[in-house]
Amino acid sequence: MADGSRRRAFIGSFTAAGGPGVVTAEVDAGSGALTFLSGVNVVPDPAYLALSSDGETLYAVSETAAGAVAAYRVTGDKPEPAGPPVPLDASGPTHLSLYAGHVLTANYGSGSVTAVPVRPDGTLARSASGVLQHTGGGPHTPRQQGPHAHQVQPDPSGRWAVSVDLGTDSVRVCTLTGGTPALHRETALRPGSGPRHLAFHPDGSYAYVVNELSPSVTVCRWDAAEGALTPLTETPVLRGAPARDAYPSGIVTSPDGRFVWTATRGEDVLSVFAVEGEELHLVTTVPCGGHWPRALTVSDGFLYVANERSGDVTWFTADRRTGIPRREGAIKVAAASCVVIG
Repeated sequence: MADGSRRRAFIGSFTAAGGPGVVTAEVDAGSGALTFLSGVNVVPDPAYLALSSDGETLYAVSETAAGAVAAYRVTGDKPEPAGPPVPLDASGPTHLSLYAGHVLTANYGSGSVTAVPVRPDGTLARSASGVLQHTGGGPHTPRQQGPHAHQVQPDPSGRWAVSVDLGTDSVRVCTLTGGTPALHRETALRPGSGPRHLAFHPDGSYAYVVNELSPSVTVCRWDAAEGALTPLTETPVLRGAPARDAYPSGIVTSPDGRFVWTATRGEDVLSVFAVEGEELHLVTTVPCGGHWPRALTVSDGFLYVANERSGDVTWFTADRRTGIPRREGAIKVAAASCVVIG
C-alpha cells in the first residue's frame, strides 16, 4: 500500500520540449511546498495524469500523433512502469480520467473519447475496449473545422462521464455500454466559445466550463439524476478585451464552493471568481508566477499551477475571505503540463 502519512505530487511534462517525463515531488503538509524526488521518462509527452483511488497506480496519456496511455506503480518514490503503454489509435490525447473500471481519454486531434479497461490489479488491458467519435464543428476557423475533445471526467455522482469538445462548442454526457462510451446527451454552448475544461461545484449542482476561444466561463446547472447540463450565464475571465489571443486553460473550484479559479496562458494570470448562485463575479486577476499556465490543481488549501513555458510549478495560498491567491513558492520542472496530488 502507498504510505498514507506522506503526500506526493506527480507532475506531467512535454518531453518534446525538454520535459523530464513524470516527476514525483514530496508535498510539505504545512507549507504546500514541493521537493523533487524523482523523474521517469517512459512515454513521450505524458501531458496529463490521473491517480487511482488507492493512490498506488498513476495513469498518463502520451500526447502524440499516435496516442497512448500508460500505467505506473507509485508505491515508492519513483514511478515504475506497470505494463507496456496501450495504443489508442487516436491522435493527440490531452486528458484522462478513471470511470466505471476504465481509463477514459479525451483525444483532441481525432475528436473522440476512448475507453481502456483497468484490470483488478490496476494495470491496463492490452487494447482499448471502445471509442466514441465526436462529430460537428464551429464557426471559429481554423480551430473548429472538426471535433476536438479536450477533457473527459466523471461527474460527482459517478453515474456519468462528461467530455468537453472545443471544436464543436458542446459538452457530451456519456455512459459506458459494453466497454464503449455511449452518448446520453449533448449540450450546445455558445457558437465560437471553444469550451476547453469543466469543473463541478462541490455539491454537484453546477458545472463551470472555461472557454478557450472566447475567454470566458459558462455557468451550467447540472442534474445528476437526468444527466442533463443546462447553460445559464457566461462571464469573461478578464476585465478588458485581451490585446491578443488569450488562451484560457485550467479551471478549479474551491473545496467550500465559494470560489472558482481559472488560468489564462496568453496573459499569464489567474482569475478569481466569487460564486453568486447562478452567476460568477470576477473579483480580480493575479500573476500566475510563471509563463503559460496550462493546468490548475487544488489540494489541502493550496493552489498549484503548472507553467509550461517557464518550466515550473508554482503554489499559492488563497485568502479565505476573498479567494485571492498569494504566491508562496515554485519548483523547476521543464515544460510542466499538469499536477496531481496523492
